Amino acid sequence: MDIFKSTPFGHNLFLKKWLIRILGMITHSRYKGFNKLKIEGSEVIRNLPERNVLFVSNHQTYFADVVAMFHVFNAALSGREDNIKNVAYLWNPKLNFYYVAAKETMKKNLLSKILAYAGSVSIERTWRADGQDVKRQVKLSDISNIGVALNDGWVVTFPQGTTKPWKPLRKGTAHIIKRYKPVVVPVVIDGFRRSFDKKGLYIKKKGILQSMIIKEPLNIDYENETIDQIIEKLEYAIEQHPSFLRVIPQEELAAYEEDHQKRRYSYKGDS
Repeated sequence: MDIFKSTPFGHNLFLKKWLIRILGMITHSRYKGFNKLKIEGSEVIRNLPERNVLFVSNHQTYFADVVAMFHVFNAALSGREDNIKNVAYLWNPKLNFYYVAAKETMKKNLLSKILAYAGSVSIERTWRADGQDVKRQVKLSDISNIGVALNDGWVVTFPQGTTKPWKPLRKGTAHIIKRYKPVVVPVVIDGFRRSFDKKGLYIKKKGILQSMIIKEPLNIDYENETIDQIIEKLEYAIEQHPSFLRVIPQEELAAYEEDHQKRRYSYKGDS
């Protein structure tokens, strides 16, 4: 029994399991009810090793993206084929599943603290703090904690460090890849910023088709590829390379810009 066992970060597994079950039940209709989630790549999830897997994804909301991954990954491991029908998959969720998040975000309120307990590896951002641009050194303890999580299981990271599309990827992700040599799985999501508010807590619009594509693991030469080469490979894999802008319709780009302008006034101080 896991009633007395803990994660490497001291979180009780029994409590974590029940948090995931309860949060999963509450949020399921957000992806199969109010909105629909189209999934591709469940077979990739089932073929992954138990540990040292790094999922790299674009980012559209603070919380809705990773909660959807909790659903999709556990459904796939329970034998669902590109769907999250029947929430019984939540009864035995994958507990060694983590996601990288900003420490200040995960400490803001009770809900964010609960979500953090469910699997956050909280780090201090080196480029932004309390709504202000900053420049500070990467904390070695943050890098080590991500390594601890990888050694224990699966980790999701959003290397752009922002919910705005087509922003440059942070090189820290490439350093983590070269250091810990994980299996790197790209994930491409869409529809979440149209479905939810920026934080991913409130449904902004119903009837939106969301999508999540889990791609095959990347072929990375950990020893010989440079940081810049790995970053470029990741940018193409999660479809955030600048070249993708040339194939995005101008009206869609305008809609993104208008949406972000509105958010700028609605979420002052957020990143």
